[in-house]
Amino acid sequence: MNDHILVVDDDAELRELLADYLGRNGFRVTAVVDGPGLWEALEHEAVDLIILDLMLPGDDGLVLCRNLRARSDIPVIMLTARGDETDRIVGLEMGADDYLPKPFNPRELLARIKVVLRRSRQQPTEPGETRRFHFAGWLLDAAARHLVTPTGVVMPLSGGEYRLLRVLLEHPNRALSRDQLLDLTQGREAGPFDRSIDVQISRLRRRLGDDPRTAALIKTVRSEGYLLAAPVRRES
Repeated sequence: MNDHILVVDDDAELRELLADYLGRNGFRVTAVVDGPGLWEALEHEAVDLIILDLMLPGDDGLVLCRNLRARSDIPVIMLTARGDETDRIVGLEMGADDYLPKPFNPRELLARIKVVLRRSRQQPTEPGETRRFHFAGWLLDAAARHLVTPTGVVMPLSGGEYRLLRVLLEHPNRALSRDQLLDLTQGREAGPFDRSIDVQISRLRRRLGDDPRTAALIKTVRSEGYLLAAPVRRES
């Protein structure tokens, strides 16, 4: 069965354009206007990816993304107004996997969809691959894609958080640039003002209780990027 894309946007022309374009490119598309339509669609059918507009009647895209992340790990690509960097950053903080400013080329959206879907479906537990990463008392379970605290509390991760933490754990004590992290986690190059990795690092630090002022676990390396400063033990 073709991948099912849920488009949430109150612009009727854009909904029709995306439904037609994505349909011609092999996707099954459901298009709704707002939050109630989103929740109703999720109750009735399985959805592989959500394209979520920021500006919506009722609950906006940020509220909907936050509520989605509390109950689901369905990948989300957020559509934002061009030039509104703050909203894009907040969208990532709410758990969006990627964002695209309006107006956009449908071909770029299609490429982003394929990358996000491919990344979300990567199987980290093939025979011989690492299933668990132990570091600084924490555990990343690659099979379940969740984080376990030193006291045994299970913390679910968004797709973006999981991929970024896994990349850092696969390269411990090595500084990785923003471009490298963006390529390894999202399969794309950074734009000149792209702060998505910084936002995801901030989210991970909060998850790990790593104060950004001291940053003992995920360190900022000036002019180089970020580094996971802990020994990592792997289990297959």
